[in-house]
Amino acid sequence: MQVIDGLHLFLGGLSGILVGFTLGLVGGGGSILAVPLMVYLVGVKNPHVAIGTSAFAVAANAATGLLQHARAGHVVWRCGLMYAAAGIVGALAGSTLGKNFDGQKLLFLFALVMIVVGVVMLRGRKRIESQGAECHRQNAPKVLGYGLGTGAFSGFFGIGGGFLIVPGLIASTRMPMINAVGTSLVAVTAFGLTTAFNYAVSGLVDWPLAAVFIMGGILGGVGGTVVAKRMSGAGTLTSVFAGLIFVVAAYMLWKSWSAL
Repeated sequence: MQVIDGLHLFLGGLSGILVGFTLGLVGGGGSILAVPLMVYLVGVKNPHVAIGTSAFAVAANAATGLLQHARAGHVVWRCGLMYAAAGIVGALAGSTLGKNFDGQKLLFLFALVMIVVGVVMLRGRKRIESQGAECHRQNAPKVLGYGLGTGAFSGFFGIGGGFLIVPGLIASTRMPMINAVGTSLVAVTAFGLTTAFNYAVSGLVDWPLAAVFIMGGILGGVGGTVVAKRMSGAGTLTSVFAGLIFVVAAYMLWKSWSAL
């Protein structure tokens, strides 16, 4: 295991603030930002250690963001728990496969997925939302199906999956963006813990780095949740969400292509 010194732990905390803010703001982007920050800023040399460590840290930060959104009344608990339960099964299978796949190729492939998701989100900005969206017998198969598929992607790519969970919740329930952001954190937490556990079994989690990352993420998450509430109307949050996807995807395509 690579030794992380004081400077790199400080950079890990700073990275946590950025990731926590992103999670609080849009319910996603945490680990897809965390992994490149771990590798290129903190200096973690093994991509799989970066993935395993960030999965645990992002899960903890997502839990903090979840509490903030729950207090604001943004979480539809039944939908979140159903989605997460189905997704855990997929995340376990996906992470088992992902551990044996080249780390740089994982990042490159997911960047391509991110671009597709971003386009879909922008095209759906004016969709009809249901303010009282719930999960019931009629839409349960769709919610569970999206959860299973998203969980598999989350585990395979070693990410919390918020970029996919938010649009998955909207597509299956038509809930407003701000509720999808809050509710998605239930699944992000569950998927991240499942993936982190699978990586930890193989010794691919740096616990001290994860700890400082989590502390930074708590600070960032509080700020992100406050900003999210102010930007929740008129499709603004959806536009920010999609824009972040494109920026990060372009960066990851460039970096991972150079490393291949």
